[in-house]
Amino acid sequence: MASKLTTCFVCWNLSTGFNCNHNSNNHRTMCSPSSKLRHRTTTIIVSSQQKRQYNKKTSRPSIHGGGSLDDSLQTPIVVPPDINNNSTPSALDVNGAERAEQLSDGQLEDLLAMIQNAEKNILLINQARVRALEDLQKILAEKKALQAEINVLEMRLAETDALIEVADQEKTRVELLEGQLEKLHSELAQKGSDAELYDLQNGVLSDANDTISSLTKELNSIREENASLKNEIESFKTQLNDVKDNDERLVVLEKERLFLESSLKDLESKLSISPENASELSTLRAECKYLSGKVENLQVLLDKATKQADQAVTALQQNKDLQREVDKLEASLEEANIYKLSYDKLQKDNELMQQKIKLLENSLEKSDEDINSYVQLYQQSVNEFQDTLNILQKESKKKMLDEPVEDMPWEFWSQLLLLIDGWALEKKISVDDAKLLREKAWKKDKSISDTYLACKGQNEDEAISSFLGLTSSATSPGLHVIHIAAEMAPVAKVGGLGDVVSGLSKALQKKGHLVEIVLPKYDCMQYDRIGDIRALDVVIESYFDGQLFKNKIWVGTVEGLPVYFIEPHHPAKFFWRGDFYGERDDFRRFSYFSRVALEFLLQAGKKPDIIHCHDWQTAFIAPLYWDIYVPKGLNSARICFTCHNFEYQGTAAASELESCGLDSNHLNRPDRMQDNSSHDRVNSVKGGVVYSNIVTTVSPTYAQEVRTAEGGKGLQSTLSTHSKKFIGVLNGIDTDIWNPATDPFLEVQYNANDLQGKSENKEALRRNLGLSSEDVKRPLVGCITRLVPQKGVHLIRHAIYLTLELGGQFVLLGSSPVPHIQREFEGIANHFKNHDHIRLILKYDESLSHTIYAASDMFIIPSIFEPCGLTQMISMRYGAVPIVRKTGGLNDSVFDIDDDTIPSQFQNGFTFLNADEKGINGALVRAINLYQNDPESWKQLVQKDMNIDFSWDSSAAQYEELYLKSVTRGRAAKRA
Repeated sequence: MASKLTTCFVCWNLSTGFNCNHNSNNHRTMCSPSSKLRHRTTTIIVSSQQKRQYNKKTSRPSIHGGGSLDDSLQTPIVVPPDINNNSTPSALDVNGAERAEQLSDGQLEDLLAMIQNAEKNILLINQARVRALEDLQKILAEKKALQAEINVLEMRLAETDALIEVADQEKTRVELLEGQLEKLHSELAQKGSDAELYDLQNGVLSDANDTISSLTKELNSIREENASLKNEIESFKTQLNDVKDNDERLVVLEKERLFLESSLKDLESKLSISPENASELSTLRAECKYLSGKVENLQVLLDKATKQADQAVTALQQNKDLQREVDKLEASLEEANIYKLSYDKLQKDNELMQQKIKLLENSLEKSDEDINSYVQLYQQSVNEFQDTLNILQKESKKKMLDEPVEDMPWEFWSQLLLLIDGWALEKKISVDDAKLLREKAWKKDKSISDTYLACKGQNEDEAISSFLGLTSSATSPGLHVIHIAAEMAPVAKVGGLGDVVSGLSKALQKKGHLVEIVLPKYDCMQYDRIGDIRALDVVIESYFDGQLFKNKIWVGTVEGLPVYFIEPHHPAKFFWRGDFYGERDDFRRFSYFSRVALEFLLQAGKKPDIIHCHDWQTAFIAPLYWDIYVPKGLNSARICFTCHNFEYQGTAAASELESCGLDSNHLNRPDRMQDNSSHDRVNSVKGGVVYSNIVTTVSPTYAQEVRTAEGGKGLQSTLSTHSKKFIGVLNGIDTDIWNPATDPFLEVQYNANDLQGKSENKEALRRNLGLSSEDVKRPLVGCITRLVPQKGVHLIRHAIYLTLELGGQFVLLGSSPVPHIQREFEGIANHFKNHDHIRLILKYDESLSHTIYAASDMFIIPSIFEPCGLTQMISMRYGAVPIVRKTGGLNDSVFDIDDDTIPSQFQNGFTFLNADEKGINGALVRAINLYQNDPESWKQLVQKDMNIDFSWDSSAAQYEELYLKSVTRGRAAKRA
């Protein structure tokens, strides 16, 4: 650009035929005197008198950057002639030639100085433009940074406003309570109540006042923080105004730049129409021809000199080649002399070699004799080595019998344990022998594995005899944990409970603990996922409704774990209903199962260290254990109770407890199982909390939320009373099942280092669901959920339409047990039935869920409350970035990428606080903008999410620590 402007500045066209060529060659011609000669150009000197006359007619606009245009006008101007114009010179040309002879060397130097000054002026203009552009870029960068900080502050302000609203609500509630207390005080004063009631009232009033005081302080602190945030926002707005001022300054700079360009154009036009210089320029023709002739003569002389030099060089080269040939001949002569001497020496060496050969033959004969003796020694060594090897093999076999076997799968040991328990229940071996054999299997003892394999072809009596020969003292390498639950993935799964039971059990098993599971035998289980299922030849009798009922015990392995299935022989067919939950007599069904499960443990002679029960369906285990089965001898265990969702608490009339043998009068008390909202009903979950040694829920944030009135669903006071044994442990996922590198449901397996497979899965899902594939870069938003109010169905509905507006695609998989919600989403599904970018599949499909996780670019989980949630962990495992509301386990596992308070290595998704359309709008818009505008950052985020460890290892370690501490305290209490 600078070269082009320079050429335009010093060139103009006249009617005499002069041209201005805008290229770099012409620029070099004007700047270098030597190049002028090579290209046969000539120069024109404008006389000083003409310069002064021209300067008087020319205005002097200022130039941004420190120079002025009149600086360039005060120096000579150079114009290249049209060397292609060969017309005959006129009389005016002859006069010009006579005047050109008067040119001196000093005037030529003035000409060069003029060119340099002109280029300096133009350089100043270009530098001013560059500085203006740099200032513009800096201002835009500062504006972008300030906008990002304003976004973060506005998000924090929204969170603070939400906290203020909650505090105002609490303050209003406390004020109402204070009014009620004052009313009670006046009534008691009128009735003359006794001193005890008055003290009670004063105590309650004092607590209320303390509560009000604490809430007031908290509210004031929140308001101060809010005010501080508002001040910061104002300061940032002020800086933003400064940015706007800078924008105005840029406009001024641009106007000035345009003014400079117009000045340049004016100058060119003035120079092009200058009539005074027209007569002077015609003199160039004669001088041009004269100089051209001289240059041609010089060129001829130069060509002759060049030819002579080339001839001299050629001759010199020929002389060098001859010298090389002479050197080679001399070297060949020397080599011939050396070969002659070598031949004489070889003859002598040959004679010496013959003598050496004779000596070697003699030595060889002697060495044969030595070899024979060495062979004999070697044979002796081989025999000694074989004897040593036999001894080592015997010792190794003996050592292997004492070492655990690690190459057998978990199914092998689980089947062995189930076989031993079956013999014990069928009274074919004693309880003590069963315990010793179980411990050998637990330790993976080689002797019991060899015996088990050897007994495959024997009858049962011979096998039992062989096993009894192994009974010896044994020590337990870990804890004995028994899970009693209503679900277990994949054979009996409704929600996350089933995943937790199987995932936690497998993780504990890998840590060396003996883990067993007890389940109801549903008729709707996936029996094809149970290995070697069989019924034991034994019947367990259990008490219910004042009589004994028989129960059949089935055994099998699930995911390598030993599982016991209880089949009740009850006329109500408790677990033969075609469904897991949702029956009107669920309270009776699961209280019956809890009683049978403990009866089974008692009659099987099991002595577990931990009995872990889950949710309200098996929370009956805790009071049944302490009130009925500890006195019967089942007293080795500590009870762990996990509530996966406090929304479901299992309440019923207090008299319903009598069916399973519990004393309702004993348990229907405020400090035991009495429901906090209804004094004539009992609460199963409350019983689990009160009667367990360990109480857990599925995430740390949810453990805090359930201690409030909104999250506790009436149990917040009970949880506060038992807070010392209550803790939140974040769930994990089974990374063997949820693994994109090995997932058999996927079109193409992939991993964090090779994301091409994810794109191929996205294309396959679009093809299978009939979605458009025209724009491969269009983001795909996935959602897999039960459509219930807890999951934020109104926000899911809003996200469908918002995704479409933002240029994305949306896929929903799930159904609703709530009829009106199911009908609503069926209407949405029909509306988008043939749409290119929206698809709703209102059912649950295991294989399709895997493909949706793999195909989605982002996953939306806008739950109103979420105890833990596994969806966000699975989506990150498959490279789908989560968009979640900050609640429960979502808050413990997803951290916003724009939250500066979170270290960058933990930022893994997009979050929002308020459960409204505004909240989800902000998160979804930010996610799609990053996906579309910064592909490299998005790829790094996906790879980071896929490398996060959400396996059960960490959670299992926390449970292991809780188990060990509780068992240690229990044993210490027994010794005391």
